[in-house]
Amino acid sequence: MQMPKTVGELRASQFGESLARNRSVKDELRENLISKLQRRDKIFPDIVGYDDTVIPGIVNSILSRHNFILLGLRGQAKSRILREITSLLDEWLPVIRGCEINDNPFAPLCKACRLLVQESGDQAPVAFVPRTSRYIEKLATPDVTIADLIGDVDPIKAARGGHLLSDDLTIHYGLLPRANRGVFAINELPDLAGKVQVGLFNIMQEGDVQIKGYPIRLPLDVMLLFSANPEDYTARGKIITPLKDRIGSEIATHYPTTVEEGMHITRQEAWLDRDGSSVAIPEFMSRVIEQIAFEARKDQRVDKRSGVSQRLPISLIENVVSNAERRRLLARETRTVPRISDVYAAQSAMTGKLELEYEGEQQGAGRVARDLIKAAVGTVFDGYCSHVDCSSIVSFFNDGGSLRLSEMDSSELCIQTLGRVNGLLEAAGKAGLADTRDLAATVSACELILEGLHARKKISRSEERGYSAAKQEPREYGFETLNRSRRVN
Repeated sequence: MQMPKTVGELRASQFGESLARNRSVKDELRENLISKLQRRDKIFPDIVGYDDTVIPGIVNSILSRHNFILLGLRGQAKSRILREITSLLDEWLPVIRGCEINDNPFAPLCKACRLLVQESGDQAPVAFVPRTSRYIEKLATPDVTIADLIGDVDPIKAARGGHLLSDDLTIHYGLLPRANRGVFAINELPDLAGKVQVGLFNIMQEGDVQIKGYPIRLPLDVMLLFSANPEDYTARGKIITPLKDRIGSEIATHYPTTVEEGMHITRQEAWLDRDGSSVAIPEFMSRVIEQIAFEARKDQRVDKRSGVSQRLPISLIENVVSNAERRRLLARETRTVPRISDVYAAQSAMTGKLELEYEGEQQGAGRVARDLIKAAVGTVFDGYCSHVDCSSIVSFFNDGGSLRLSEMDSSELCIQTLGRVNGLLEAAGKAGLADTRDLAATVSACELILEGLHARKKISRSEERGYSAAKQEPREYGFETLNRSRRVN
């Protein structure tokens, strides 16, 4: 389609009617959202787990033409959702060519564009801005100033044009005016200084602001979006009351409510396509990795106020695949299949993402990470192997057997070692974890069973000896313990 190049051509085109109505950006979002709802389209296809909780609140806010804030812990896709709002904008927006604030060619806001339209009339040039360029995002930090957001007087413009400093033509526009007729988002709003928040709500409500003492009228057409972490309200700053009062809706986000939702998000976001090489991640491995995040979120040693970001399982599965990839390259195998040992080798993707309480700090992040992996493996093991008889495996170790595996051993070598354990390969098949003809997947399944038995204290494992019989601990109130205590006394 041939795009109009002048105001006159624009007036006669399909864009002319909507521009003549001077439709606001909030009306534009509302109309496009209504069309999607009527077609029963999925509003945000890439957002998982929020269909019945967060997204209805966002839909209601847009239908109400509200500015809104997303409130939630880190790693809950707040920024991702804000950026997805642009999918509800028109594909193209006509503007006056060269305008810094995307002025409507039929109703220009800035003085330079008004003068241009007065001089050129229907010959004034126009351009088209894609929807992705109509989104501006700013991370709030304490050093952000009014000049950054609103603008400042540019003395060079004044000198070159021979203008007074109070003239609108001397303004160097900030981020908010440059988002005119679009969406402006501020992440971590409480970090913004109070005086800057005052200037923000003043221009969003009344449309006026003072720059260097000169009153400026800027009736901007902007959809304002915010995000904040509840911890920030007390730890780093606060949202001033007048600004909170002007934000139409407050929408709470949350972590995935089921392991399946978390697995979907992790698979969607993680980088698992390794240069065309074959990467096969068994389902139980994905469950173990996701379960680790769920275990961390309920562990008393992990700070609940900071939360456990969804980035933890995403980074972890990438590191797990990388460790398996390293083994594939060294063993010269054709497929990359992760094992439980790869999860332990990938702890570096976990420790930096856990904010620990005092008890966790005393034990150390490494110890906490290992405990979380062990707990997650135990949970997944119960889900797959609760109906499988593993008594022959336990008997092998109770009778003095031991087993030591290296994370870099090839699948063929591991199968030879695992085959010595009575009933282990058969248990992997009965649990439906792997086809015994697939050596790499079978090794991964056997490691899950061994580590699951260790998690349930049926067998022991140490760095020196590998897997062995479970340690027999005396019962605290057994007869032998009591008699020994009496003899000592």
